[in-house]
Amino acid sequence: MKVLEVHDGKSEDDLWLSFEGAFDSKEALESELEPFFHALEEYAGEWMPDVAEGKRRRKYSRAAIWKGLEEERDENSTSIVLRRAKWPASYLWPRFDLPPLPPEFRITLEVKPLSFFVESERCRRFVEMVRAWACRYPVSHAVAHSSDDVALTGFPSFGRDKETWYRDGFDKVYEVFWLNVFGPKLVESVGRERMLSTPAWRVEELPNGCVLLVTRPTAADFASEEARLAQARAHAHLRPDLDFDTVLRTLRERSATLAPVAPHFHPDVAPLLLRVVDRTASHERQRTIAELNAWQPPEPEEWRPAHSALPPDVDDPARALEHYSGLAEHLVALLHTQVPSVFEQTPESLTDVDFYFWREDFPKSRLRENIEAHAVPAIGAYLGEVLVRHLGGRWIPRQTLEEAQVLVGNRVWLPFVRARHYMRSCQALLDFSLTRLYRAAERHRG
Repeated sequence: MKVLEVHDGKSEDDLWLSFEGAFDSKEALESELEPFFHALEEYAGEWMPDVAEGKRRRKYSRAAIWKGLEEERDENSTSIVLRRAKWPASYLWPRFDLPPLPPEFRITLEVKPLSFFVESERCRRFVEMVRAWACRYPVSHAVAHSSDDVALTGFPSFGRDKETWYRDGFDKVYEVFWLNVFGPKLVESVGRERMLSTPAWRVEELPNGCVLLVTRPTAADFASEEARLAQARAHAHLRPDLDFDTVLRTLRERSATLAPVAPHFHPDVAPLLLRVVDRTASHERQRTIAELNAWQPPEPEEWRPAHSALPPDVDDPARALEHYSGLAEHLVALLHTQVPSVFEQTPESLTDVDFYFWREDFPKSRLRENIEAHAVPAIGAYLGEVLVRHLGGRWIPRQTLEEAQVLVGNRVWLPFVRARHYMRSCQALLDFSLTRLYRAAERHRG
């Protein structure tokens, strides 16, 4: 049973909810969860999960949920994941700490795309769902907001070291998000009267002493000037020790960080960089695009004029060419499962290889001695074979691999030297990409 992935690394922003609460462990878990699922089914609407995932995936039903929770149960916890098979994507993960641990009930929810919540009615239903949960389950805090913007806040530590974060928890209002539920302890620390007088679209005291605060009717436009002003007013009100202008400036900076940036990459490496961007965390994506727009890959230096090429110095040139071909086959053997196009030895396969090594953080994640002994010779030979096959190049074999050359037009290229430069670091995989050298050789072959 296929489901849509929320955490695929290249989708757009989503609406993210974190809910930290508790439940009555003296009651049967099924009866305790009945109000949770009732509210979900009443208010979710178009993003309602239709798949329940325990040890295996099943069509959403109460029976499937109880079965999944039973499968995932251990001595002190259980959880289940609920997803969707159709757009919009959703990921709902309720999890429970069971006695002898304190009976905690934590919920993580993501609904993608965030633009789905541009409509006020959908947002109202989402708020009502969270309100129902907060009224039923004692909550210490809950927030819902843009996932990308939350990531920029440093939630849940908000820049504190781990020891301080674990000790103090949510001891003050570190941020105000689109939707907030403040537990009784936090309400009393701020002052209930002050909390209830917060300038916001909706402020409601719940029957259990919590306060629900929603800054504005819609979630998707969180980065607009109007939304940032509402956020800043609420935050500065709840934290009189903070300066309103400073809070607003920080929010505007976050909006600028997330503002769309059109890619204008160097044409030689644009296909590679687009894939790099797709693998970048979505809250960092626009900044990464801007940085890559400004970055220019160095002009390849692993060449010399054809007239200064080193002559062959091997006794058996044919055998040397077979050796280079065999080394290239080593790369095919290494990557054929992860990079199927490596069989084809094409310019496009060079880009696939570049991306694979970058994605795997290869120069840092493998032993240096193995890289030098095996990866570098295989990569150099593979690059040389592509130059020969697609640019009409000709190997000029040498006893020393790094001196081996491929003649293309009026230049000889040094693919093994390029491979050594390439494998120095993860940044070097971009600076000295195989794709970039191939495109330079292609331009100069005439």
